[in-house]
Amino acid sequence: MIPYGRQDITQADIDAVVGVLQSDFLTQGPQVPLFEKTVAEHVGARHALAVNSATSALHIACLALGLGPNDWLWTTPITFVASANCGLYCGAQVDFVDIDPRTYNLCPQALERKLITAQAAGRLPKVVVAVHLCGQPCDMAAIHALGQRFGFKIIEDASHAIGGKYKGEFIGSGHFSDITVFSFHPVKIITTAEGGMALTNNPELANKMALLRSHGITRDTAQMTHTPDGPWYYQQVDLGFNYRMTELQAALGVSQMARLDEYVARRHELAARYDALLADLPVVRPWQHPDSYSGLHLYVIRLQLGQIGKTHRQVFDSLRERGIGVNLHYIPVHTQPYYQQMGFKAGDFPEAEHYYAEAISLPMFQTMSEAQQDQVIAALSGTLKL
Repeated sequence: MIPYGRQDITQADIDAVVGVLQSDFLTQGPQVPLFEKTVAEHVGARHALAVNSATSALHIACLALGLGPNDWLWTTPITFVASANCGLYCGAQVDFVDIDPRTYNLCPQALERKLITAQAAGRLPKVVVAVHLCGQPCDMAAIHALGQRFGFKIIEDASHAIGGKYKGEFIGSGHFSDITVFSFHPVKIITTAEGGMALTNNPELANKMALLRSHGITRDTAQMTHTPDGPWYYQQVDLGFNYRMTELQAALGVSQMARLDEYVARRHELAARYDALLADLPVVRPWQHPDSYSGLHLYVIRLQLGQIGKTHRQVFDSLRERGIGVNLHYIPVHTQPYYQQMGFKAGDFPEAEHYYAEAISLPMFQTMSEAQQDQVIAALSGTLKL
């Protein structure tokens, strides 16, 4: 089975992790700040906070921005549930904005229309989470302009997008947002096994997130209520969590970062080859906005079902039976039972639902060979022509 995604672990990665195992620090030592510094410098951000997952990063990002009860968080329905759940963790309410039919990202025009309506009703969002689906950045300039106009904060959920660029700047630079979140899950572009990171250019947000990821505890005397009792002293000054990244994960991340640009470049080679090989098949290939340089975490096609004579499910099942580990990213969040209990229903976001009815993620990973890619195309061609 050719998987839809796969990590690349080299001997250098293994040596980096073994080096930590043989050191004095397994949890909090020099590797975590080194990993933060490495990522921050690469993307051009001032502050980076490594955590144990991108979900944790989203949670502390929302809290740092002051999201709480009676507030609203808006995001796209085409994302993993964590992009919406982070608002619920804070006691806020969640709503969605339909997608752009070409990029599959949150649509700025739909966002503007919804904001105008929400302003009249007195329920503007406090936070908008813009998800860079497949690694392609959202139209962040437009979303940022709306943020300035309507007063909401912006989180870039760039879980798919490390190594990508928007308007010539690396995603994560924070030019158009308050906080950016990366994921380092094994199927992502680089991995720390599990792990995530929140990046910001705002020192106050960075300090708040640093507290929240480690129980709300500080050893910084400037943050304490009185002079320390001694060198052992710490204070809990907020209600935080144990969201810390380990030294093992961070060492793996530092090693992987050395190959990030190479990985993304290889994904672009594979995408260009897919584009050419799929040109004559009844599918819609991914469209890339000219302002973007996608991280290309995923390569999603949409089936032209009217020309195929098969259902979406039949094509998916046939590919799996032929040894192609296709997947579907994502089930619209508003159709999940948990969210339908809140009143969301089918038909609320038609572009997202139309996308879901046609989308299939083809295998895409940096070590994929052309022979494997040919096998994917042969299986897809055979399925669509049967």
